[in-house]
Amino acid sequence: MSSISLPKMPNLRLDGRRALVTGAGRGIGMAIAAGLAEMGAEVTLVARSQGEIDAVASAIVAAGGKASAASLDVSDLAAVQAFFAARPAFHVLVNNAGTNRPKPMMEVSEDDYDAVLNLNLKSAFFVAQACVQQMLAEGATGSLIHIGSQMGHVGGQNRSLYCASKWALEGMSKSFALDLASAGIRSNTIAPTFIETPLTQPFFEDEAFLASVLTKIKLGRLGQVQDLMGAAAYLASDASALVTGTSLVVDGGWTAE
Repeated sequence: MSSISLPKMPNLRLDGRRALVTGAGRGIGMAIAAGLAEMGAEVTLVARSQGEIDAVASAIVAAGGKASAASLDVSDLAAVQAFFAARPAFHVLVNNAGTNRPKPMMEVSEDDYDAVLNLNLKSAFFVAQACVQQMLAEGATGSLIHIGSQMGHVGGQNRSLYCASKWALEGMSKSFALDLASAGIRSNTIAPTFIETPLTQPFFEDEAFLASVLTKIKLGRLGQVQDLMGAAAYLASDASALVTGTSLVVDGGWTAE
């Protein structure tokens, strides 16, 4: 009989944990919320559009998960503070709300700049801060997951604002990781390539653009929202207990060359 004691695989389950997903009404946010719920988390879905998140939360509950929906404009920082102060601490935050205004840098207006940087960076920062304040107050440990982009690792034509916001998100997350390590709170990003969602679908109707994208995605296909569900579950779970201050790049090989 063997006397070897085998190590036990860390648990990917999220039972007993409370998770918050912003921008959860559609696309990537909806998929990640569904994935975390499937792994046992109690998920709160947040977006400005109450109807969309109500529908997603109902679908998660119908599938046997635990979910609720709360309307919140993450760019309203006073509302963000009030939202977290009124709830028990979350163990998982997925900072997913974001936007893009692709255009040549010479055509970017101040309004474009404010729209992209305020939502993609400023809101992400202060949502995380408010979430962490509650975690620290209750002694909760957990995982901050920020949805970045491959464009936070490389440049992209007509993507100056988006790249600026996503590169900044990477630095922000690394610093969060250092500030919060002693409290047992981890911070990481997920950096996807182009994912097919209702938001991105119109871009892919341009055949030349689609061809150029597929040339750079070495696995030869656009990303699907399902490609990010496992990454989020991993970073939310004990399986990633030693992972902080880094980026999980889900890009089909785009940034490898």
